[in-house]
Amino acid sequence: MANLPEGLSWAAVPLRVVGVVLVLAGGAVLVDAFVRFVAEGFGTPAPVAPPEHLVVGGLYRHVRNPMYVGVLAAIVGQALLLARSELLWYAAIAFVAVFCFVRLYEEPTLRRSFGAEYEEYRAAVPGWWPRLRPWVRTSSG
Repeated sequence: MANLPEGLSWAAVPLRVVGVVLVLAGGAVLVDAFVRFVAEGFGTPAPVAPPEHLVVGGLYRHVRNPMYVGVLAAIVGQALLLARSELLWYAAIAFVAVFCFVRLYEEPTLRRSFGAEYEEYRAAVPGWWPRLRPWVRTSSG
């Protein structure tokens, strides 16, 4: 049987593999979301250069906050990959902070900027746990 680095048991290998998958998937989700903001929204996620159009394509058809979900997945993945429990605490604290930011700033801003279009989207697409079937817009938006 192959030797593993000191301190790493074979029992930990599956968790580390899951960690790598989460880090890579989280990074891919984040890049995809940024590209979608530019290509579909004609803007950025930054409040100083917000999108001109509501971004509802790609992964946004499954979950309203794929960027944040991707970042949190990457943090949890790092916790598993590095076997660092404090990163799980960091992920939990980051989730609470992001959740509050979304509720208190982003959602009201999107409501003001996009009105009924955002309300239709918000009612159909979950904020944090992706829906399996992609949402299809029913209005012309």
